[in-house]
Amino acid sequence: MGQRITVVDAFTDVAYAGNPAAVCVLDHPTTAAWMQAVAREMRHSETAFCVPLRDGSFELRWFTPGGEVRLCGHATLATAHVLWEEGRLPLREKARFSTQSGELTATPLGRQIELDFPARPPSEVEAPSGLLEALDVPATWIGRDEDDYVVVVEDEEAVRACSPDFQALRAVETRGVMITAPSADDDLDFVSRFFAPRFGIDEDPATGSAHCCMTPLWADQLEKTALRARQLSERGATFELELAGDRVKLRGACVTTLRGTLAESPPNATGMRGAR
Repeated sequence: MGQRITVVDAFTDVAYAGNPAAVCVLDHPTTAAWMQAVAREMRHSETAFCVPLRDGSFELRWFTPGGEVRLCGHATLATAHVLWEEGRLPLREKARFSTQSGELTATPLGRQIELDFPARPPSEVEAPSGLLEALDVPATWIGRDEDDYVVVVEDEEAVRACSPDFQALRAVETRGVMITAPSADDDLDFVSRFFAPRFGIDEDPATGSAHCCMTPLWADQLEKTALRARQLSERGATFELELAGDRVKLRGACVTTLRGTLAESPPNATGMRGAR
């Protein structure tokens, strides 16, 4: 029978912008090896796999071409979009996900979706060996959350002009590196870019999980809890953000661009809990 797969552009309201994610809604648990193989084949920055649980929620996992990650925003947004679009959940019902980062939710808000994610405020650290050399930018502040480094630079132009040495950056032991600065646009608060060459993604088009780090950072710097941000990738993405205590609300839209079927069905396994 094969496995249905859907490609969705997230954090955009037009096709072929934002960040594409592949989504597989599984009928039963499968193996990590199969999920990783599909993610390598799809070659998107993330492929999401979810399986229904008995309580009406879904177990959700995310794989890059280079490995599994603990938190991903755009592929969660895409998964919720697919669940509503395919009738797996009623259109007005909140989607609940069991993940390695705890329970996450997605709420439909008209054409947008609101994610409720954990805030991940960064702590100031010394730059690891090779990081600034690989980025070739002057940093005004360097921090780290659970997974990534964040490098603050003076202005938006420095973010745009950054041209990393990806081979050198791959040697830095981290999931990814975000570079950020205040926005030059009065309608935005900050801008960023995100690099993760160790996980097979030189530059990610739109990174929801990075904004779990940058939202508390810029909320503190700008003394405001409601923020708008732009990721300055080639495809580009816009984020509406809110810091709510120890949570971050991320709002964005999605567009389905492809529906298809994988020829190979997923093997049965206990790698995900599932409803059975």
